[in-house]
Amino acid sequence: MGGPGRGRCEGGGGVSVHVTCASQPSPQPARLSSAAPPLPPERGEAGPRLARLLARRRDPPRRRSSSAAAAIMTDNIPLQPVRQKKRMDSKHRGGCCECLRCCGRRDPRPRTVWLGHPEKRDQRYPRNVINNQKYNFFTFLPGVLFNQFKYFFNLYFLFLACSQFVPEMRLGALYTYWVPLGFVLAVTIIREAVEEIRCYMRDKEVNSQIYSKLTARGTVKVKSSSIQVGDLIIVEKNQRVPADMIFLRTSEKNGSCFLRTDQLDGETDWKLRLPVSCTQRLPTASDLLQIRSYVYAEEPNIDIHNFVGTFTREDSDPPVNESLSIENTLWASTVIASGTVVGVVLYTGRELRSVMNTSNPRSKIGLFDLEVNCLTKILFGALVVVSLVMVALQHFAGRWYLQIIRFLLLFSNIIPISLRVNLDMGKIVYSWMIRKDSKIPGTVVRSSTIPEQLGRISYLLTDKTGTLTQNEMVFKRLHLGTVAYGLDSMDEVQSHIFSIYTQSQEPPALKGPTLATKVRKTLSSRVHEAVKAIALCHNVTPVYESNGVTDQAEAERHYEDSCRVYQAASPDEVALVQWTESIGLTLVGRDQSSVQLRTPGGHILNYTILQIFPFTYESKRMGIIVRDESTGEITFYMKGADVVMAGIVQYNDWLEEECGNMAREGLRVLVVAKKSLTEEQYQDFEARYVQAKLSVHDRSLKVATVIESLEMEMELLCLTGVEDQLQADVRPTLETLRNAGMKVWMLTGDKLETATCTAKNAHLVTRTQDIHIFRMVTNRGEAHLELNAFRRKHDCALVISGDSLEVCLKYYEYEFMELACQCPAVVCCRCAPTQKAQIVRLLQERTGKLTCAVGDGGNDVSMIQEADCGVGVEGKEGKQASLAADFSITQFKHLGRLLMVHGRNSYKRSAALSQFVIHRSLCISTMQAVFSSVFYFASVPLYQGFLIIGYSTLYTMFPVFSLVLDKDVKSEVAMLYPELYKDLLKGRPLSYKTFLIWVLISIYQGSIIMYGALLLFESEFVHIVAISFTSLILTELLMVALTIQTWHWLMIVAELLSLSCYIASLVFLHEFIDVYFIATLSFLWKVSVITLVSCLPLYFLKYLRRRFSPPSYSKLTS
Repeated sequence: MGGPGRGRCEGGGGVSVHVTCASQPSPQPARLSSAAPPLPPERGEAGPRLARLLARRRDPPRRRSSSAAAAIMTDNIPLQPVRQKKRMDSKHRGGCCECLRCCGRRDPRPRTVWLGHPEKRDQRYPRNVINNQKYNFFTFLPGVLFNQFKYFFNLYFLFLACSQFVPEMRLGALYTYWVPLGFVLAVTIIREAVEEIRCYMRDKEVNSQIYSKLTARGTVKVKSSSIQVGDLIIVEKNQRVPADMIFLRTSEKNGSCFLRTDQLDGETDWKLRLPVSCTQRLPTASDLLQIRSYVYAEEPNIDIHNFVGTFTREDSDPPVNESLSIENTLWASTVIASGTVVGVVLYTGRELRSVMNTSNPRSKIGLFDLEVNCLTKILFGALVVVSLVMVALQHFAGRWYLQIIRFLLLFSNIIPISLRVNLDMGKIVYSWMIRKDSKIPGTVVRSSTIPEQLGRISYLLTDKTGTLTQNEMVFKRLHLGTVAYGLDSMDEVQSHIFSIYTQSQEPPALKGPTLATKVRKTLSSRVHEAVKAIALCHNVTPVYESNGVTDQAEAERHYEDSCRVYQAASPDEVALVQWTESIGLTLVGRDQSSVQLRTPGGHILNYTILQIFPFTYESKRMGIIVRDESTGEITFYMKGADVVMAGIVQYNDWLEEECGNMAREGLRVLVVAKKSLTEEQYQDFEARYVQAKLSVHDRSLKVATVIESLEMEMELLCLTGVEDQLQADVRPTLETLRNAGMKVWMLTGDKLETATCTAKNAHLVTRTQDIHIFRMVTNRGEAHLELNAFRRKHDCALVISGDSLEVCLKYYEYEFMELACQCPAVVCCRCAPTQKAQIVRLLQERTGKLTCAVGDGGNDVSMIQEADCGVGVEGKEGKQASLAADFSITQFKHLGRLLMVHGRNSYKRSAALSQFVIHRSLCISTMQAVFSSVFYFASVPLYQGFLIIGYSTLYTMFPVFSLVLDKDVKSEVAMLYPELYKDLLKGRPLSYKTFLIWVLISIYQGSIIMYGALLLFESEFVHIVAISFTSLILTELLMVALTIQTWHWLMIVAELLSLSCYIASLVFLHEFIDVYFIATLSFLWKVSVITLVSCLPLYFLKYLRRRFSPPSYSKLTS
């Protein structure tokens, strides 16, 4: 989770510096500690923190310094800053192969990485491979067999088959026991092998991606899996970063690059990254190999938001030391959004931040399979009881213990070995149906073992970015207080801007002060001020690219519209700038010190950027001070969330009300304000601001205080409303899932305001529901008070941040989960990937209900793998979540059909199939029990050889298995009435009640058939076999026909095929059945009477039940 990660990061920083100082000769640590200057202000706070840590530890023990100095005298190789003694305990020896996970992994340690020299490493590092497989070459067969024999009845049949090697226990031919068991195992092994091969091929595709590597021989191509710590890797624009790296160089003129991180942390904002200034100044990238430099980095940890390290260049005079922070990193699974970058690899393989935030894939066993396993244990109990009763009725005479074992073998059909095969083959059919459904194209089933889980989901946990939303922002509303402009009235805004700039050839800024400044501003001028503020107050950079007709340099010189692309740290910002362009005021140029706007008339307005105050999660606002080059006017523009801006702007009576109205529409609201500054005011501010930025202690607090001195009595210009476009049909899909009895939780790494807006926009929170925003808590007392306040709310959606959630789970886990589970919807924002998985795990433990996790990014993989059922959405930014999920869909709206139709059908069909297979086995076991009791409790089998195998395979398998095609309602009806899904959450299709009913039916039918055959047979024993076996086959076929609710042509084929196979095989079964007897009229009427008596009463009872207590779907089907 985020919290522990941060703590470990800071701790790692302290330890790493201590080791650095201790391992170098005494002059070096002194120089490091005293000369390490604080980073420039734009580098962040890591520099001062590292300096303080260094200062705290600049006096290493004498003994270590002398040993380090001795090492230098005896070794010509340059001393690396990290030289820890190797631990010799067996736990940490590195002799074990990585694929055999028998030995403990090394404790993570800080490291020194020499640029371009992976051979100069001070420890062993893992290979840079992605592995989503459950098994490897050595563990596949043992693993699959273990997973099969941990099922009780599979283990039972293994002992059963092995017992036939003992002569005293043998009841028939060996093949009657070993062939069915072998068939079961073969089907399972083949299915698992196919899935593992597919998984291997997907991993191989990712690991085989080609990257450019800088070497002494020039640039060479390497696979992602061949990248090592210390390699210098070139990553192109829109290419995935293959490993955790330190950013050394960029091709961008402004000396920075943007990074897309939504596959890592779920945030849509592009992150600005800065290269190491020492390496960025080098003439060419190949010079990186000519300098003598290294990066000292903290030990690997899960914290994706912090990093502590140093960059040292030894061959310069004096040596260069730079502090490194999170702004200098390129984490794996992120995507380069601008330019081409060069980085040095720090961490690979399992030490990647993204991998450490991902849990290992586990073999998921469905709840349905566990329930069936439980029923087989009950059947085993019945088997033991029946065997003991039979021996007891013999008064335990003779070698009674052998008799018990023989009876256990004789009644072994009570536990059907074909059950596992039928269910596994059913799962394959369900998976095929899902893949072939034309209404959810592109859906992939990656785990065919749990389709029934889809039919019993109680909690749906979904990501936001790319899952519910398209990650595309659209400008929807401009509100000036007295007037508001929507999408349908933007042409009015455009006409106002056009009129302002065409009243005179000179732009408004060039005119002298007029009477208009003293009277109420006209509407046009208010619109103009608002639009200009929006066009200037942002961090967007226009980038020009060649379009095949115009080259990049020419496009940049002439501000070619067709070649311009906007880059920013937030899609909101881009949406605002695109909107100002659409109404005539276009951002055409920007660098670190100036901004250029183009008016509708083509005139270029130039502004100098004096200061920028970037947006932070804490401040919830951003500001910019610009000077108009034509007039020299200095203006401070600011925009931010309404909660902070309300106290900054001048008093007004409409801000709070209109913000509430726009938020209820699901819009992301920003308040825009401005303040004009005189030259003297700005010079005074700048002096205080520079002084605050130079301070080492409490720098951020002092800087914030200076900025706040400007943020007073600002003029409110406008409100902007931007909507994050939802994916198609998200609202009806969520409504369908809610009506189906599911509670939806949204877990996102995005900001609280953004998450709340999306929840409202997607109708995750209905209009009638209140929202309780759980305030930020940092300790037990605050958490206690806030939980008590939340307890008093009713039918209220909860919004909570990841940090507050961590505190609540630490002290009040049970109480928090109890309250949260009562909420109709929960939104968790700023969630770390491991926190998402923890929430899923807690829901499973606390409620015992099934969970389904849906996500599209790498940061969702842990959650998807932890959930009972993981669904990956194939997003724009890759397939990491899709590859790790059990089911992969292309759009969120497909989830409705996947659950309502396929999940429901899979569960109901498997329930019917399992009960019928159990019924089939109990029928023949009941007949065996009646037969043995009539013939003095002899342990003699009623049916032998092929009759036993044929009964559960050739003669009845096809009709029984055809139940996987049955359905109670049409798919359109299941989608229209999601309440049908809610019935399944109680588990009624397969319960102890339905199981008992089928047991009673089996006992009734088995007894009728056996006693009927004993009463009606004439003279020979072989006639009993013929009458009873034929009646048994016909009864099974009739029972399947009576159970089917919607006939499919394959069901009719299966019935006729099975009957034909039985009739045809009678010619070859003369060893067991009298062929001449079955051709007589006496045989036919006896079989007909027995079959009708066994089936007609059940059909009559079924008719009465449907007449007086119809199921919920019967009205819909009629």
